[in-house]
Amino acid sequence: MSELTRIPAPDGVAPATAYTHVVMGTGRFVAISGQLALDEDGKLVGEGDPAAQAHQVFENLRRCLAAAGATFDDVVKLTFFVTDMAHMPAVRAARAAHIPDDRLPAASAVQVAALVRPEFLMEIEAFAVIGE
Repeated sequence: MSELTRIPAPDGVAPATAYTHVVMGTGRFVAISGQLALDEDGKLVGEGDPAAQAHQVFENLRRCLAAAGATFDDVVKLTFFVTDMAHMPAVRAARAAHIPDDRLPAASAVQVAALVRPEFLMEIEAFAVIGE
């Protein structure tokens, strides 16, 4: 695990409410591709259910991080791509199950017109830094 420094409100920047503005670390950089709500057999989990999809996406992120020797403690940035901003409470709840409020990474949330298939409600990517 990398020692991360978090700056929630740099001088002159409004305080963040559900993310950290700046997260810094030293070590190996890990990029996790956008994860979808697919189980290990490639089947959709939670059709039409943002909470079920968010739970599966965060489980997939956890497994990808583990494959790189990382955990959610190493995540410095999350990007949420959602087909409707109304899905963000479900995303935040799933994130809260994995990342405590005092360790929030930098984050961006973007509403998109579509994802790779219409049944997907969200895709989430992660960047992490693992200690040397």
